Amino acid sequence: MSCLSFLLLCLTSVASGNKANKHKPWIETEYQGIVMENDNTVLLNPPLFALDKDAPLHYAGEICGFRVHNGPSGSSSVQFEAVVLDRSTGEGLVRSKEPLDCESQREHSFTIQAYDCGEGPDGANSKKSHKATVHVRVNDVNEFSPVFVERRYEASVPEGRLFDRIVRVEALDADCSPQYSQICFYDIITPNVPFVIDNDGNIKNTEPLDSKRQRVHTFWVTAFDCGKNRAQADAQVVVTVKPSCKPGWIGWSKRVEYTPGSGSIPLFPSLHLETCEETVWNIQATVELQTGHIGKGCDRDSYSDRSVRRLCGAVRGEVDLLPPPSPAANWTSALPTLPSSDSSLVFSFNGSTHVAMVPDSIAAAVSGDHFTLQLWMRRGGINTQPPTNQARGNRREEETIVCSTVKNDESFSHYSLSVHGCRLSLFYWPDVSAARPVKFLWKLEQVCDSEWHHLSLSVQFPSVTLYVDGVTFDPALIHDNGAIPNPAPRQRLVIGACWETEDKQKNILNNTIPEGKDTGKYVGGYRGLLSGVTVRPGSVEPHSVVECLYACREGLDFGDLETLGSGMKVHVNPSQSVLVLEGDDIESFNRAVQQVTYRNSLRFATPGVRPLKLTTSLRCFNEESCLTLRQLEGYLVVLQPDAPQISLSGVGPHLARPAPEFEGPRGVPLFPELRIVCSLSHTVNTAAQGMEGGVSDPLMSDAVAHTLDGCEVQPLGEELNPEREELLVDMDALRERGLEIINTTAYIAITGAESISVYEDVLRSVRYRLAKGSARFERRFRLSCSEMNGRYTSNELTLEVNFLHSLDSLYHPSHLLASQQQFLHPSHHSGELSGHTLPNPHRNSVVPGAATVIIMVCVGFLVVMVILGVFRIRSIHRRGEGARGGSKEDSGQWDDSALTIIVNPMESYESRMGISADTEGEGEEDEEVVESPDDANDDQRIIIKKEGRDGNPRRY
Repeated sequence: MSCLSFLLLCLTSVASGNKANKHKPWIETEYQGIVMENDNTVLLNPPLFALDKDAPLHYAGEICGFRVHNGPSGSSSVQFEAVVLDRSTGEGLVRSKEPLDCESQREHSFTIQAYDCGEGPDGANSKKSHKATVHVRVNDVNEFSPVFVERRYEASVPEGRLFDRIVRVEALDADCSPQYSQICFYDIITPNVPFVIDNDGNIKNTEPLDSKRQRVHTFWVTAFDCGKNRAQADAQVVVTVKPSCKPGWIGWSKRVEYTPGSGSIPLFPSLHLETCEETVWNIQATVELQTGHIGKGCDRDSYSDRSVRRLCGAVRGEVDLLPPPSPAANWTSALPTLPSSDSSLVFSFNGSTHVAMVPDSIAAAVSGDHFTLQLWMRRGGINTQPPTNQARGNRREEETIVCSTVKNDESFSHYSLSVHGCRLSLFYWPDVSAARPVKFLWKLEQVCDSEWHHLSLSVQFPSVTLYVDGVTFDPALIHDNGAIPNPAPRQRLVIGACWETEDKQKNILNNTIPEGKDTGKYVGGYRGLLSGVTVRPGSVEPHSVVECLYACREGLDFGDLETLGSGMKVHVNPSQSVLVLEGDDIESFNRAVQQVTYRNSLRFATPGVRPLKLTTSLRCFNEESCLTLRQLEGYLVVLQPDAPQISLSGVGPHLARPAPEFEGPRGVPLFPELRIVCSLSHTVNTAAQGMEGGVSDPLMSDAVAHTLDGCEVQPLGEELNPEREELLVDMDALRERGLEIINTTAYIAITGAESISVYEDVLRSVRYRLAKGSARFERRFRLSCSEMNGRYTSNELTLEVNFLHSLDSLYHPSHLLASQQQFLHPSHHSGELSGHTLPNPHRNSVVPGAATVIIMVCVGFLVVMVILGVFRIRSIHRRGEGARGGSKEDSGQWDDSALTIIVNPMESYESRMGISADTEGEGEEDEEVVESPDDANDDQRIIIKKEGRDGNPRRY
């Protein structure tokens, strides 16, 4: 019984245990899955299996399903599902509900749980496993082809070079995986092109390109991804070959021509800068016009310094310390001179023997402590550069330009102007015996650059003003208390050195010099060139006058400042020989360069060559590779100006007046109706003249206003005899107008820059006067004028002066004999009247004095003969009435065997004055034969000999 009970208990416990679900299913905690874009089955690693410890119990040990839960994104569970393949083994499968797109989402994550079948078919009391994480990666499929970013690629390269890269092409692939989305290589599909492409799309040339052979290269390229898919559409590449680029100025003209009177002309009308695409941030160009060889540094008025002073409105009264050598100014005759383009002489000083000692009479006129000293200076001569830095212990002494000691009442004052190195000094001693000397010092580069400079020193002690080339410089005042030798107590003015007495030490100690002793030597000799050294005592010169004296009439200028672009700067130096442009924009800079002009205000500019230089400096962001431009050199040619025609007229070739008028106190004016006309001959458009119906003429003359600088009246033949004849000029009118005169027996010269009307008035007042009883038969004069320092001269006007004598002249046989010896010519025929020279009516000749006397005698004799004839006819008539029987024919005879009447056929002077008054007869033959108008059958002929023109040079 006990055994049976135990067996029943076991069966009961087994039956009750089969119905219970004691364990949960078990799965892995994490799964990795892969799914292809074209498939929905997910391959998991490890495989999906759910285990249950209740197996092999039916239901409780079986897996009925898997449940998919949301992942981190919350949406992946919707796309996937898990199914049970075998309930007993728990094998499952994960698959996507719809096709997956790798390009939209490449990875998915979600969780999964397994469920058993519970305790029975109804699934009661089923248990679920823990949640396992599933990561699914979508594998890419090469479904897309490469696509180029641009359909057309363009590039420009200069010719003749090999480049590492000309242009880069780029293609993209829409696939998501690196395998199919990367471009593995590119290819040029156009054959026979000088280009290659690498796997990165960089295109370069395989040989230097030539723009002349082929300007544009066009070819096609394609791309492949790593899945060997080719691009959907190929790309076009266009490479333009540019001619080789050379950085620098383009449009530079080496020669520029300037026509005088043109005003301002652009120097570089088509010039522009080429930087070959190099980025620059600052450009600076310097234009330099070299005019140092033209006159004294540039083109100025070609008149004398004194004339220029008058034209500039300077106060009169200056004294020329270096005048042209002449008998009246012989202290400059020993100085060597150099040629100059203007009328001022240039004197050379060698530092030793070349010294000019101004006479005391001139020195006394410029005494005082208020004066203005002006001069042109070129240190070191022509080819010598003065030393600027000298070794210590080998210093040269100061070079003295002007050294003056003048007497002021009972005392002496002294000053000297010197140069030393690059310093200019004025040593001034207001009172040699009492006051202390003062030294004014200037440090100037102009003193030692071996160029011409204009110095104007205005001294109004204790104030001193220095102008160098029109610019004011302030001095450094130095009181010199050292041992300075006193100058000799006598008036002395020296140019080019200073006088030093022999007993120098004695002068220092005793401060006295014997009056009679004046021995010494010249010290501190000047080496260089001087010109126009003048001193004017009195008030100082105004600054405007100093600027006018130095002002250049030519130079560089900028056309229109309003057109200057933003960021541009322009600077011109005072002498207008250097112009600087600065800017940061190439286009604005090119426009500014084209506005640089040359101007010359002189109507008769000095012709010749002016060198031009253009220097350019660039600053770039990359200073190492910044461009460097070479200096450009050219030249400006000032052409020969149109020559003015100075015409003298209004004076007949003959002037006849009674001799007593010439012997009057004022004489006779030689040119009372003189007319001076200046005109310019220039070319005109003949075609335009023809259209207007006028006569075509390539030359046309226009009257212009001019300034003459000199006229000369010269007697032809023998010089004037100062005891018998002279030329008179209104000296007050000359002084009032600032003109100068040189009056000698050989010529009279009037000089100075003045207008034509002034010269007309002065020349009309020139008179010719004779002493009593000095009248001859004729005297000839020649008049000529010039301007621009004799550069242009007028025609030569010849005037023949004739003296009309009265019958009283017969009582002066010595004078008549002298006149006949000078004026009468031998007769060609024995039948001519001895001692007579008949006039030529066509040349408006005047009857000489002796011929007039003989004519009057002959006329008087003729009148007497006529009266005697009338009386004789009356007596014959009475005799015939008393003796009617006589022969009428015999009684009417006139016995003229003892009487000879000579009739002079010469016309009176008054009847001939109206014939050809303006004919000068300079182009006629030397001899003319004219028949007598009263008797064509006689053999009398008139022989007039023409004197040749005197070719003496101009003397002013």
